Amino acid sequence: MTVLQNAAKTPDGVTLNGFLLSPVVEQCSGCERVRRFEEQDFCSSYANPGSKWNGGRCNFATHIKKAQATTAKVNPLKASKRAAKGR
Repeated sequence: MTVLQNAAKTPDGVTLNGFLLSPVVEQCSGCERVRRFEEQDFCSSYANPGSKWNGGRCNFATHIKKAQATTAKVNPLKASKRAAKGR
């Protein structure tokens, strides 16, 4: 975990480039984007990581792999025609 550069502690919380940062949530543990600042962990990509997990999976999460897409069904008639053409 690297440290947040240019972050500042204010009475409202931790700010970075004008954005108020919220600490990471439990689902973020293990993500490569988590950064440490004054003994707290923050997301380097999103100011409020808890809201990214409300709809399911965070699209910035590096520790969760996407499910493999299932192979598409192939029409056997079209497949035989392609094979006959030499494709």
